[in-house]
Amino acid sequence: MGTRAVQSILFLFLAAVSAVAQLQGTAPVSTNSESQVVPLSVTQPVSQDAFTGSGTVDKPVAGVIQLSLLDAIDRGFKHNLGLLLSAQQSEEARALHRRQLSATLPKVSGDASETLNQINLAAFGIPLPAGLKSPVVGPFAVFDAHAGMTETLLDFNAINKVRAAAENEKVARFGLQDARELVVLVVGNEYLLTIESAARLETTKAQLATAQTIFHQAEDLKKAGVSAGIDVLRAQVQMQGQQQRVLAAQNQYEQQKMRLARTIGLPVSQPFELTDKVPYAPLPQLNLEEALARAYLRRPEYLAGQSRVRAAELAVKAARGEALPTVQVNGQVGRVGPAPGSSETTYSLSAGIHVPVFQGGKVKADVAQAEAQLRESRLQHENLRSRVEFEVRSAWMDVKSSDEQVGVARQQVDLANEQLKEAQDRYSAGVSGSLEVVQAQEAVAGASESYIQALYLNNVAKLSLVRSLGQAEQQTRTFLGGK
Repeated sequence: MGTRAVQSILFLFLAAVSAVAQLQGTAPVSTNSESQVVPLSVTQPVSQDAFTGSGTVDKPVAGVIQLSLLDAIDRGFKHNLGLLLSAQQSEEARALHRRQLSATLPKVSGDASETLNQINLAAFGIPLPAGLKSPVVGPFAVFDAHAGMTETLLDFNAINKVRAAAENEKVARFGLQDARELVVLVVGNEYLLTIESAARLETTKAQLATAQTIFHQAEDLKKAGVSAGIDVLRAQVQMQGQQQRVLAAQNQYEQQKMRLARTIGLPVSQPFELTDKVPYAPLPQLNLEEALARAYLRRPEYLAGQSRVRAAELAVKAARGEALPTVQVNGQVGRVGPAPGSSETTYSLSAGIHVPVFQGGKVKADVAQAEAQLRESRLQHENLRSRVEFEVRSAWMDVKSSDEQVGVARQQVDLANEQLKEAQDRYSAGVSGSLEVVQAQEAVAGASESYIQALYLNNVAKLSLVRSLGQAEQQTRTFLGGK
């Protein structure tokens, strides 16, 4: 074999070794069951701020999109950043489970090589056989092709780590379900805020039209000599104030539409109209105690907490398994000879048991750490159980209270409108001045604002209630009374 060929083979070999070393340096993965105390877990939970953005955005389309509440939620499921990040964490947890599982599965590898050798027997102190004049032997070829398998038959540490990783994968899946529930809440809230802004804009425009009517009426009464100039000035000031409110409401409405678009992956420049007005609807019949019992069976966070506790329990078993024997079997079969055609079959089979005798207190420390994490998981789960009950009862109270507020606010609107009508009639008849009409207008504006706010709070409370029950994705339309 020539010098250039030998150099080329040596260069390729060194390049392969370097590439393997770089891969191992960037993503080290150890299959040693004693290299990790507890199973790998997923990254930190997704920040709730991520649910106000979108990971992917649709392309703008011509015309105006008609957007219902359920359409907005469906778009949120496809584009919301928080949900997309949660899905990636679920995939990461699945990969970590596979990695832990690989430590317990057989490892099979194959190698084939052909080498050309020339050796100096004298360098190794080997006497020359009879008939040989030179200590240099060769060149001679050696062909070697074999396959090997390694199997760990018993390793309690690795087995329990696999089970714990499976529980952590469940935690990630429950986290993904909770992210979907949160998308319903966030998108629903943004949709309701947009409806509120639209209602406020519509109300302020109606109040502006009323103010313009009163201003023209004041001008007519002044021309007829019935009203003073101060009444015209007061009506004009009131009209201009309403114009400012319309401009502010219009700006708020447009910005709120952009916030909704950001949440569901629509381009902020895309025109769209809301098709659901989400009117007030009475709360469906609901037994609070039964609803609370169902929440413990459905809330994704609560179920994730249960899986997290089970994973911590298995981590304790895995740490204790470090002190237990492990059993491993190895086998190899192949063909060796001077050439592929003249090779012979060879094989080897071995089995062994590894018994940890003294590890410098590592097992005791690992068990203590795992038990501390188990106690922490149990404390967090108990707190989560209390939080679920608090959220269900709190949301229930908010719905009941906001129901009453909606009724009171509706009565205020009716009374304020009746008061304004009477004030206009009295002013037209010359019985009173424009001040009474202006005050009545302000009362209508305040009552309308209170009603809009009360209706929004009522619907948001219903959204919070269905999420606290773990039913946001299924029951949103029923609870809001939408189309």
